[in-house]
Amino acid sequence: MSASWIAKLNESDSRLHKEDVLKQAKEAMTLGSVNAINFLQLLKFCYNPYVTFGVKQVPETLGIEDAANPWDEFTELLGQLHVRELTGNAARDAIQEISERFDSVEWNNFCARVIRRDMRAGISDKTINKIFKDTDYEIPVFGCQLATNSEGRPEMKGTKRLEPKLDGVRVLLKVVPMGDTIVTDCYSRNGKVFDNFKHIEKQIADNFHKIVGKSAMSNMSMGFILDGEVIGNSFQELMRQARRKENVDNDDSVFHIFDVIPIEDFRRGYWNAQLSKRIKILESMRSIVDKMPNVELLPHIMVDLDTAAGRDQLMRYAKDQVNAGFEGIMIKDVNAPYECKRNTFWMKFKPVHDYDLTVIGIEEGTGKNKGRMGALVCEGIDNGKHITVNVGSGYTDVERQSYWDFKDSIIGQTAVVMADAITQNQDGSYSLRFPRFKTFRDDK
Repeated sequence: MSASWIAKLNESDSRLHKEDVLKQAKEAMTLGSVNAINFLQLLKFCYNPYVTFGVKQVPETLGIEDAANPWDEFTELLGQLHVRELTGNAARDAIQEISERFDSVEWNNFCARVIRRDMRAGISDKTINKIFKDTDYEIPVFGCQLATNSEGRPEMKGTKRLEPKLDGVRVLLKVVPMGDTIVTDCYSRNGKVFDNFKHIEKQIADNFHKIVGKSAMSNMSMGFILDGEVIGNSFQELMRQARRKENVDNDDSVFHIFDVIPIEDFRRGYWNAQLSKRIKILESMRSIVDKMPNVELLPHIMVDLDTAAGRDQLMRYAKDQVNAGFEGIMIKDVNAPYECKRNTFWMKFKPVHDYDLTVIGIEEGTGKNKGRMGALVCEGIDNGKHITVNVGSGYTDVERQSYWDFKDSIIGQTAVVMADAITQNQDGSYSLRFPRFKTFRDDK
């Protein structure tokens, strides 16, 4: 059975064991084992980040043995689900029908997991590609443009596009026409599918032909990726809703688009079009996007960092965005291409603020910090806001032990705490974003 390969993979959590099982499957495949070929073909279906089936509920069966196990028909069904030739009740009925034609062990432990895109075998695409690199079974790698910190970078010069750095979830929205159906999927930056932004996907899909008609990009009609950030009322609640399996309530979340890439260029990890060109493409979509209730184009300004006025404008813009509740700003090179890796084409900048707070408690650490200080509990008032925060980073090991041993002398001292900004909790109280200890003040 093909499911036996999953059982073998799960015999040990050792990475070397799992690699050895994949090598065995590769050898069996070269010897013509239908079992191994089915396993590897469907393994690629499961791990390919660009293949989705649009199905959440997959039935399991009980007690079926010596069934026909129609692999070719199952593979054909996967293709129909992928291109959305089968959806809704038709997809449900087709899956139910074919499930009853497989041995229950084979269906439950392999086929159903393929459709769910969750093999439960403790392997990743990197593990598979280590064994199957440059073969038909190599998994396409999902990547996107990532930013670096701007501090000390020589690239902080020339004309740049500045954007607010949103406190939300990075989302890559794939939009691909398949026959009469516009298939949309939301991915995380690591290629995991978000199932709970259907209201955003629908608004984009419903306007696909209008977007293509208005677009300044010639190959938009083949499909594209909209790169952006989804934000909600709070980051914590947004993340809960994004991954929730039922009772989803995120209709207020908004997708803020800041880039666009043709689907084929995204898959190969590089598009040579300059950001200035990509901005024009987005702007050509504005009249359509403005009519969507849950989709927006991210605002921006342009600055020249070769001038004193431009550098001053960057600092003022950064402070304004933090005061408005954002994490900081993004600094983007308008002459750079889109490349699916971390580089200095995009840089992030967060103004750091110091806050003088009184130590009101000391918490013991966990793990390696067991038996010494884990965090200082601090409070204070800044601009009329009463802040209470646990500060758990910024200490040396010696400081953690010393502050724990002499905790009575630490209580009541004034700590200088660095943070990105003041944040408001769901209960209305105030805390700090990314707090870290700097020093104690002897004069307070």
